[in-house]
Amino acid sequence: MELLTWTWILVGLTFALYIGIAIWSRANSSKEFYVAGGGVPPVLNGMATAADWMSAASFISLAGIVSFGGYDGSVYLMGWTGGYVLLALLLAPYLRKFGKFTVPDFIGDRYYSKVARIVAILAALMVSFTYVSGQMRGVGIVFSRYLEVEIDMGVYIGMAIVLFYAVLGGMKGITYTQVAQYCILIFAFMVPAIFISIQMTGNPVPQLGFGSMGHDGVYLLDKLDGLQRELGFHEYTSGNKSLTDVFAITVALMVGTAGLPHVIVRFFTVPRVSDARKSAGWALLFIAILYTTVPAVAVFARTNLIETVSEKKYDSLPQWFHNWEKTGLLKFDDKNGDGVVHYVADKARNELKIDRDIMVLANPEIAGLPNWVVALVGAGGLAAALSTAAGLLLVIASSISHDLLKKIVWPDISEKGELVAARLSSVAAVMVAGYFGLNPPGFVAAVVALAFGLAAASFFPAIVLGIFYKRMNKEGAVAGMVAGLGLMSYYILKFKFGFFDGGLSAVEALKPEWWFGISPEGFGAVAMALNFAVSLLIVRFTPPPPPEVQEMVEDIRIPNGECQAVGH
Repeated sequence: MELLTWTWILVGLTFALYIGIAIWSRANSSKEFYVAGGGVPPVLNGMATAADWMSAASFISLAGIVSFGGYDGSVYLMGWTGGYVLLALLLAPYLRKFGKFTVPDFIGDRYYSKVARIVAILAALMVSFTYVSGQMRGVGIVFSRYLEVEIDMGVYIGMAIVLFYAVLGGMKGITYTQVAQYCILIFAFMVPAIFISIQMTGNPVPQLGFGSMGHDGVYLLDKLDGLQRELGFHEYTSGNKSLTDVFAITVALMVGTAGLPHVIVRFFTVPRVSDARKSAGWALLFIAILYTTVPAVAVFARTNLIETVSEKKYDSLPQWFHNWEKTGLLKFDDKNGDGVVHYVADKARNELKIDRDIMVLANPEIAGLPNWVVALVGAGGLAAALSTAAGLLLVIASSISHDLLKKIVWPDISEKGELVAARLSSVAAVMVAGYFGLNPPGFVAAVVALAFGLAAASFFPAIVLGIFYKRMNKEGAVAGMVAGLGLMSYYILKFKFGFFDGGLSAVEALKPEWWFGISPEGFGAVAMALNFAVSLLIVRFTPPPPPEVQEMVEDIRIPNGECQAVGH
């Protein structure tokens, strides 16, 4: 069958599954809408957490970053996986013991302050909207290639699907939908990786295959290093980033992961504290399957791409190249008019522009795999993007309906009224997310990395100090969050959007030097350090928290395994 036919079949079946689950698991209470009733089994919650966390950035964009950056791209692998370990070991059980619906709920109650809650709501919205814009762009990319529609139309279709099952089912519907989405995305990621590993090295295990000897008797990584050198690029296995920036990005991604509100809320959906630990362990296992495969997929894709297109006549290129040209994500500019594709590091002579977000999606086509495998990857990309988008939209909705409306503006709102407000907030959130998806500030993983920086700058210090430092008070927490979030926002606006330098064109032309040599993706580490410093400084000159709050902190740090989710 044709690729388009396979795509419609597989995408149609998966979408029908998502919608069916949403109808079956419709939320009938605010507790079901926010935390799935607090009764999700650890294995299923681990699977849902993995799907929630492994977004379009992980499925679509991460291998593209590693494919183009080589050794430098490994910072994303280290930061994101290390961050999940940090979250699972350091924060998850304690937050579950607290038993609230959201991160702003924890901060508002722990710091006994409406101001702290409002700052946390603002941070949650900034992180979530930044993150979700990358997911919507991922949805648009998949639709534009596989269903042969414009990227903008792809974003609209994705908005409609997410709106349906997120608004109808809330966290309950999202959780069970994410279980299905994990199964789809991991199958879609592993099948082509196994096929290509066998094709290139004869080894069916991708994690071993990319370090093995190819059929030509040359080790695959040595071969790729040689191809990179010939084209003027730095060797794949050597780094180009400064050690300072590598360290900063890794730290920002790690602590950002541990502060992501849509991931943290997943640990509120299990019955007991001990189940939070178990689900974290299961999630880490499920995540590791994909993350240990990413370096292999990156090497396979990069090697096949260079060998397929570099120094080849444009008219003789395979059909996949022309298919991706139609999306505008792959462009050939014949600068010297010889009809040959010159793909080189020298920008003046380079004739090929490749959006790194296409590498995973195009990889099966480049390798000549069957159409059903190619279509399967498209369905997996959509599953990854939609699963995380739904989780983020729920954070946005709960921040508005529960944390702002219920806890601050309208405390006497009824259960039914709060549920209606949550659903209306979801609708508004989808609309805003769609706008950012249509106008993203970069490729998927870069946008997502900025969200991690914002989470590191705002939530991580407030959560860690809130759990482990009884003396931490509202004045310190609020000042620290405002300082960290403000600095990170300023840095993003300056170096990503050129707000203080004359716009994007000025940033590209002048290329102002980063502070301390740290990129915007890594600056969350600096903003986080400022947050800690300001918080601890202010605490020294302000009154301690009330005795009951200090007792609550003591109680949080002694998980008994039996605490049930407390709603309001």
